[in-house]
Amino acid sequence: MSEPGQAPAFVRAMGLTTTEVSGTRVTGTAELGPEHHTPWGVVHGGVYCAIVETAASVGASTAVKDAGQFSVGVNNSTDFVRSMTAGRVDVVAEPVQQGRTQQLWQVTLTREDGKLVAQGRVRLQNIPLPGA
Repeated sequence: MSEPGQAPAFVRAMGLTTTEVSGTRVTGTAELGPEHHTPWGVVHGGVYCAIVETAASVGASTAVKDAGQFSVGVNNSTDFVRSMTAGRVDVVAEPVQQGRTQQLWQVTLTREDGKLVAQGRVRLQNIPLPGA
């Protein structure tokens, strides 16, 4: 992951910013709008999948960084609960299980009014950092 304030272009395009990052919790927000729409004018489900995957990957990788590892997603199951056209979603990612070789993280995306927009689970594999 890039240094704080230096998020990769894909993460910036998602509108995702993190507010808390640890090996046991990641929080943040994503500002969503027309640039995230399907042809029918609602936020594309792939945006929610990417936010879920990113939040889980950041947390899981933080958890194993001191062991010379990072985590890559091997499965992402995201449910779309309600559609949005624009606005902020709050993102919370927390581990369900953290093992030596794999982790499972749960991620929720809620609207500003607290209603659930999407939720996902990501299974991640812990692998050595390049050059470690």
